[in-house]
Amino acid sequence: MAGAKTAVEIEGRTLQLTNLDKVLYPETGFTKGEVIDYYLQVAEVLLPHVADRLLTRKRWPDGTGSSSFFEKNVPRGTPDWVRTVFVAEHGDDGVRYAVADGLATLVWLANLAALELHVPQWKVGPRGGALDADLVVFDLDPGPPADIVDCCDVASALRQLVEADGLTAFPKTSGNKGAQLYVPVQPASWQRTSAYAKKLAEQLAQAVPDHVVSSMEKKQRTGKVFIDWSQNNAAKTTIAPYSLRGVARPTVSTPVTWEEVSSVEHASDLSFLAGEVITRIERHGDLLADLDAFARPLPRDTTG
Repeated sequence: MAGAKTAVEIEGRTLQLTNLDKVLYPETGFTKGEVIDYYLQVAEVLLPHVADRLLTRKRWPDGTGSSSFFEKNVPRGTPDWVRTVFVAEHGDDGVRYAVADGLATLVWLANLAALELHVPQWKVGPRGGALDADLVVFDLDPGPPADIVDCCDVASALRQLVEADGLTAFPKTSGNKGAQLYVPVQPASWQRTSAYAKKLAEQLAQAVPDHVVSSMEKKQRTGKVFIDWSQNNAAKTTIAPYSLRGVARPTVSTPVTWEEVSSVEHASDLSFLAGEVITRIERHGDLLADLDAFARPLPRDTTG
């Protein structure tokens, strides 16, 4: 029945879930109910990666075969128990963001067909104040015919540079065509983390110019891997670990091992559907667990 509602109780909150049979991934028949079930099952490993981070959502109300939109402000009708943070400096009139601090909020978002969850590399404090960045991210974007296999080669090279600076890099897929590296650091200004990422991106682009580019100009990216260091800007966001992607199939931004990165042969080797990710979590746990424990200072010569 169109508009059918199902009441559920989560963490003492009553949520009205709607249209659970609605297909959100037409190619596979994956429904909204299955989206919600996926987020319920991965919540334990996903929530630590979005905790205290301002959420930008990408929503597909009519499924991935139709139009989508990014949403920063919380929508009308947002429950009063959803944590929100107002940032006056964002946009013309400020932005009131949602923060996913529990399972109920995650299910509420999934019910809105917020398939993709994007977060910045910094957190907010208990009163909503912006804290320094605790992550450096390298977003590896392949320009066709390059693909995620080429991204893995670049990721391994970046890993060597990062480790030479006494830091630790953790890989994950984007869930779409590319990959990201997370480097936990002791809190530093986003200007410093961005400068550090740019420095390494340019260093690698100069070393292997036939395979890597650090320039924003799209015409230079064909057949190469673009290292997007700009996502360390405080105003930018990156797809969260374990978030679904709004593409043809319900693929997921999935943490992977360095062994998988080094042994990949085909792009399909690192494409994981929702059900496969749940199985991986049962087998490996969260490959990005306890990132804070690996945080080290940025090199002293990093300025920004």
